[in-house]
Amino acid sequence: MCNMEDVLQLFKTFQSITLCKNLEFPKMCHNINTQLNPMSEESKRRINLMYAVTIIAAVIAGIVFTIGSSKALEATNTTEFCTSCHSMQWVEEEWMESGHYKNASGVRAGCPDCHVPHSLGQKLYAKVMAAKDVWGEITGNIDSEEKFEEQRWTMANRVWSHMEATNSRECRSCHAFESMDLSEQEKISRKKHKKAEAQGKTCIDCHKGVAHEEPSEPDA
Repeated sequence: MCNMEDVLQLFKTFQSITLCKNLEFPKMCHNINTQLNPMSEESKRRINLMYAVTIIAAVIAGIVFTIGSSKALEATNTTEFCTSCHSMQWVEEEWMESGHYKNASGVRAGCPDCHVPHSLGQKLYAKVMAAKDVWGEITGNIDSEEKFEEQRWTMANRVWSHMEATNSRECRSCHAFESMDLSEQEKISRKKHKKAEAQGKTCIDCHKGVAHEEPSEPDA
């Protein structure tokens, strides 16, 4: 039950609000409204400041993250990085004996040119898939030449299947039927390229083992 003091307090509050509506005592109204409203002007200013600081911090963090990610992708997207694993030394030696390493035109195609897409999303996916080889190195699954050769057919087929699925996307960054001057090619090459284009074939259908030795299918 309400006592007399509660009734008087309620009456005073009602009277104060009525005065506010009539705009008779602006200063008193402001004080009363501040007391009735738990969020003061100072609190609002502090909250707005917190929001501003949070947004600025988020933008700065986003910029730092973007720059850091870009630098990390750039650092891991080199032939030197790819061949830094022990298990990659054998395929590196094969690549150095191929036309992709040294040729008459002086154009060199390294690991990222053939195995890493250009667009960001596809590049990140390729990095995740490449982690399998890193894991194989760490766990000792391919940490010797003998173990690597045991897994080579499986790994090669995984790469070939990916190239087929993407229509040899990375190959076509440098090679494309529409850019070829067939008249400058040898007769057999000209004939095969015309036939491949007509049949809708992709580069990897005919060019397995170009930069690395083509593994033999193991006995069943």
